[in-house]
Amino acid sequence: MARLRILAVAAAVSLLFAALAQPAAAQDRRVPDSLGQLLLSFAPIVQRAAPAVVNVYAAHVVENRNPFFDDPFFRQFFGGGGMPREQVERALGSGVIIDPSGLVVTNFHVIKDASEIKVALADKREFDAAIVLKDQRSDLAVLRIKGAHERFPTLEFGDSDRLQVGDVVLAIGDPFGVGQTVTHGIVSAVARTEVGISDYQFFIQTDAAINPGNSGGALVDMSGHLIGINTAIYSRSGGSQGIGFAIPSNMVRVVVASAKGGSKAVQRPWLGAKLQQVTPDIADSLGLKRPSGALVASVVADSPAARAGIRTGDVIVSVDGTEVDDPNAFDYRFATKPLGSTAQVAVLRRGQETVVPVALQPLPQTPRDEIEISSASPFRGATVANLSPALADELRLDPQAHGVVITAVADGSTAQVFGFQPGDIVVAVNNEKIANTADLERISKSANRSWRVTLRRGDQQISVMFSG
Repeated sequence: MARLRILAVAAAVSLLFAALAQPAAAQDRRVPDSLGQLLLSFAPIVQRAAPAVVNVYAAHVVENRNPFFDDPFFRQFFGGGGMPREQVERALGSGVIIDPSGLVVTNFHVIKDASEIKVALADKREFDAAIVLKDQRSDLAVLRIKGAHERFPTLEFGDSDRLQVGDVVLAIGDPFGVGQTVTHGIVSAVARTEVGISDYQFFIQTDAAINPGNSGGALVDMSGHLIGINTAIYSRSGGSQGIGFAIPSNMVRVVVASAKGGSKAVQRPWLGAKLQQVTPDIADSLGLKRPSGALVASVVADSPAARAGIRTGDVIVSVDGTEVDDPNAFDYRFATKPLGSTAQVAVLRRGQETVVPVALQPLPQTPRDEIEISSASPFRGATVANLSPALADELRLDPQAHGVVITAVADGSTAQVFGFQPGDIVVAVNNEKIANTADLERISKSANRSWRVTLRRGDQQISVMFSG
């Protein structure tokens, strides 16, 4: 009986919050006041939304690099059998069809390094899919269904900025591969930062049950609109514990627009300033009432921030009238603005608030000349590129940094053994300054027995010696 009472209470709460099936613009947030309202159901919303939610299957071939199989002595005595040299790793996630032509949005981490991708519709049909665009910074990717000549059901975007804490939402996806599921809950936060999932730390938090396999699925409001892409959970058990995170739909729009425009990368506005958290001590020193906003630590010369008159020491407090509590909130607000226009950025300077127009321009691109070092040197297996403001922003480096940066390090390579990491800036090798990737490639081919390498890692400059 106790269990039945608990279920009855849960059902009543479920029905109580379901009386909101009106368009978002006219949604009236109120408690049901009649039995008829308590008998309302989520079914009409689910029937509209569920056909646009798909399963995403990604396969990735990995090579088993067991050194014993490369040893002639081992092969002579134990033969060439044993563990296969290749194996297939599979990932299961969810996705949402956002265009009738077959464009699907999902999480980057679902299809990362995938060599084969399949999309399964709600009606159990399966299609091969191709990657249109990947955006690791937002943890989003856009796929296209291949070989289909039909118009697919879609989910329309809602305005995630209209969400409020306490709003009812539905999470639709395919957790654990058991088939499509629908869960409901409320919004716990609309601007959760410091989560550590992607570069853009700004998430909708909900207690709607989200489990492994829900990644890339839909978070839907009571008008049946897509207001988020379910991305991650906080869990100690691996299952849902009522703390789930979704990427807001207004960020998803930006990525989808780039994919529809034919771009291979997402172009976002560039501020050209390094921001930092306003701590309680900083707030006290600046005379602020509370530790909020984004402190300008430095400004890149001739950047949009510099041309707008933003200075080191300013505290950014809002973008187009919307308050920002920290640098992550500013990054989100600024990154979701359309290129080509201006944003009204409010800054506090010596206790006075000033609003300045900042041009919304993309990061300046310069040739990366990205190469992998293959010659016998400590850098063997490292991929390096020429730094530009765009690449510095992508790697979360100092926007004023320049030179040659390591962008990737191959597993098991000499560079990995010697401890090089992505984001390391190569300043000099054997006392010769490294200005571009051609310099590093040339000096790496030198027949040196010892190497003195000067690196910049974070805020530190490191000088190390290697012997060959």
